[in-house]
Amino acid sequence: MKSQYLLECCVDSVESAVYAKEGGADRLELCSNLIIGGTTPGLALFRRIRETVDLPIRVLIRPRFGDFLYSPAEFEILKKEVELFRHEQADGIVIGCLTPEGSLDLARMTALMELAGPLPVTLHRAFDMTKDPFQALSQAKALGIDTILTSGQAACCLEGISLLKELTAAAKGDVTILAGAGINAETVKQLLERTAVAAFHMSGKKTLQSRMEYRNPTVSMGLPGISEYEIWQTDPDEIRRVHRLLSYSSGF
Repeated sequence: MKSQYLLECCVDSVESAVYAKEGGADRLELCSNLIIGGTTPGLALFRRIRETVDLPIRVLIRPRFGDFLYSPAEFEILKKEVELFRHEQADGIVIGCLTPEGSLDLARMTALMELAGPLPVTLHRAFDMTKDPFQALSQAKALGIDTILTSGQAACCLEGISLLKELTAAAKGDVTILAGAGINAETVKQLLERTAVAAFHMSGKKTLQSRMEYRNPTVSMGLPGISEYEIWQTDPDEIRRVHRLLSYSSGF
């Protein structure tokens, strides 16, 4: 019996993908650099995870961290990467482009949708940066987008729970509202009780200490405030807690 719920795990390493599968994830969103919100993964990473883990993979297409207003050069990269991962037989892509005014960039989104062809498409959290979420939802429907990843335009899913409830009703099943940001067993329980959301996106990450023994205290290669001697990795137990809750809620 198939669950009526979807559990997607965002991963940026082979190890995390393996642990997501072990914990019971239904699908992966693959990116690189999760610590800065995710960027497009490399082909070698995609291929290795495809060889290692038998789960559908939607690939994030994002050339850099920061906003979703892309230069002409960046947009050309976006187009090439959509084509590339379509040819690599990804199970879907994850995209989002905005105008300076805070609306979906329909011209660019249409071009990317055409390049995606038959692949299902998730509109990522660029949606949360739009001025009018209901207009963006309507536009996403018209574009043929099948999933919107959103926190309800808030810092975390519980803060955005009212909008998540409204969006799910307004979507009318034409678009899947995929709740993200702060997803764990406790927040999923509240979302199940208070909304009709049926799809959940989480990384379930834990922080591991680097195995480096020698550490130069005077040099930093990373961003200020981010230790390069810590590694984020999916915790299968965190995924398993949500999976069990959704399985129980499905009646099996």
